[in-house]
Amino acid sequence: MADAQKVLITGGSSGIGFAIAEKFVRKQCDVVITGRDREKLDEAVSALGSRCAGIRFDLADLGGIPAFVQHVKEKLGRIDVLVNNAGINQKKSIFETTNEDFERIVRVNTTAVFALSRDVAAIMKEQEKKGSIIQISSMTAAYGIPYVISYSTSKSAVEGMTRAMAVELSPLGIRVNCIAPGFIKTPMSSKALDNDPQRKSKVMSRTPMGRLGCPSDIADAAYFLASGEAGYITGEILRVDGGNSIGF
Repeated sequence: MADAQKVLITGGSSGIGFAIAEKFVRKQCDVVITGRDREKLDEAVSALGSRCAGIRFDLADLGGIPAFVQHVKEKLGRIDVLVNNAGINQKKSIFETTNEDFERIVRVNTTAVFALSRDVAAIMKEQEKKGSIIQISSMTAAYGIPYVISYSTSKSAVEGMTRAMAVELSPLGIRVNCIAPGFIKTPMSSKALDNDPQRKSKVMSRTPMGRLGCPSDIADAAYFLASGEAGYITGEILRVDGGNSIGF
């Protein structure tokens, strides 16, 4: 039997991140998830079982990333897959968004993703079995959506970063891809759409598949991209959106 994949997933204690962790655990992978909330992290680890461990870490702590990566390596033995799922958002108009607001979002959603990917890639390139890095983007990188300028900018940068990293790292045996989720049914998104019938109608009218996505849809895509079945795929932005991005 082949060795289990060793997987690091940021923001794995809830929502899409939890679904991704659950998928890898079900496939007999050894998983480390991160989160800022110790209670939520412990609950997630308990639900995911013995193949999952949790490490509390705040990605805003850029200076702590090298030590954190080494901690994960010591816990797992190696790192085969990195899923950069964690991110933060805020809803403000461009006029209300301060420089500090903007920099806070970009720090976590872009700079930390770069720093973590760089340090994990340095480990991967020394391994016999190299690795796969998967970024999680957003529809805001493709659409003009009001009141999320900081988030939109950060996710657009992640998609550009994916392509640049893929060009540098793929010759070393490290594939880099990105998933751009569409409108996914989570408690947070459901509340937002249910409180805004006009927006919900617009979302559904331009989604050819006629439904919101499930976190498991993103998890399935992440597992595929990390697998040998995606062995010739790198630098791709995979839109998992039920056709929303091409709907009219």
